[in-house]
Formats: sequence, C-alpha cells, structure tokens
Amino acid sequence: MYEVETTEEFDAWLHNLRDISIRGFIVKRITIMSSGSLGKTRSLGGGLFEVKIRRGPGYRLYFVNKGNRIIVLLCGGDKSTQSRDIKQARKLAKEI
Repeated sequence: MYEVETTEEFDAWLHNLRDISIRGFIVKRITIMSSGSLGKTRSLGGGLFEVKIRRGPGYRLYFVNKGNRIIVLLCGGDKSTQSRDIKQARKLAKEI
C-alpha cells in the first residue's frame, strides 16, 4: 500500500480538467496506484516517474517516491504538453 500525496499544482490540474469522466478515471487510477499497482510507469531519471493514462489525448501523471511507501503526485498533463510538464515536475520534485 502507498500513501498518495499531491501538490497544489496537481490538484489544480485535476480540478480544471473539463472532461468529468476522465477526471473520474484518473482518480480511479490513483486509487489503484495507492493499492500498490503502479501499472505502466517510465523512469525519467532523478527519481521522477511518469504514468500514462490511456484515455483522451494521452494524459500523464508525474510523481516521485518519498520514503518507501509514499507517492507524491507533482503535476499532470497530456502528450501535447509533455516536455513542459516534465520540466515542471523536475522543479517541483526539488522543492519537496
């Protein structure tokens, strides 16, 4: 089991998603992650990871592990904003 924490940036991104059904799908995916099933993740180096959500325009969640059992969701985005989102996630990871 993982404890999942979020940043204000992540919360704002999730809240501002226009498609309510995708928001629900992402919340469900986070619940699954908290149970220990991280699914398809990709290491971006420096302890930063990306989770792909295979719905809509290719949503991504960016996270780091804090200790052994805590996941901190830093920010989210989609394929079109991926480069910018990774830069933002790296910046946020340094701040926590």
